[in-house]
Amino acid sequence: MTRSYHSPRRAQDAAGTRRDILHAATELFSANGYARVTVAEIAKRAGVAPQTVYSSAGSKAEILREVVSESIARSGSASATDAIRETDGVAAAITLLARGTRLCNENEQQVVEVLFAAIPAHEDGAALWEHSTGSYRQALRDVAEHLRDKGLLEIDVERATDVLWFCFGFGAWRTLVKECGWSWDDAERWLAEQATRMLAK
Repeated sequence: MTRSYHSPRRAQDAAGTRRDILHAATELFSANGYARVTVAEIAKRAGVAPQTVYSSAGSKAEILREVVSESIARSGSASATDAIRETDGVAAAITLLARGTRLCNENEQQVVEVLFAAIPAHEDGAALWEHSTGSYRQALRDVAEHLRDKGLLEIDVERATDVLWFCFGFGAWRTLVKECGWSWDDAERWLAEQATRMLAK
C-alpha cells in the first residue's frame, strides 16, 4: 500500500497562496470593476502564474463567490442574533440589530461595493445575489421571529422581515453612507429609529 503524505507546510503554503489570490482579486475588483479584471491580472497582483489562480481559487466567477463567502463568514451575524434573542422589547432588539448590521456593512464595505458592481456583469448575477443575501435575510427573519414570539409584532413575520431588509439591508446603508454622505453613526441612529417606528406596537 502507498501511504498518503500530508505536509502541513505545503498545506500552509497553499492556503497562503489562495489568500493572496483572493486579496488581490478583491483589490482589483474594487479598483477596476469585476467585468474589467482578468485572471491574468489577478495572477500578476498575487505574484503567481495564471494556472495557479485556477488551481488554487478557480475561475473569476468562483473567486468572486469565495470573496463574498468569506465576507459572510466574517459578519458575525450569529452572535448578534443570539444577543437580540435576549431582549424583551422592539427598541432594544432593533438597537442591537442596527449596530450589528452597521458593523458588518462598515467593515465589509469594499466587498459590498464589489458585489453591487459585479451583479450586472457576473455570469450568474441572480445566483450571486441570492448567495450574498440569503444568510443576511435569514438573520433578519430570525429577529422578526423573536419579536413575534415575544408578542411584539402586529404584522406577520414575512412582512416584518421585509421591513428589516428595507431598513438594514445592503441598500439602506449604501444609500445613506455612500450616496448621501451620512456618517455611519447618523445612519445607524436614523435607521434604528425608523425600524422601531415601523414595527413597534
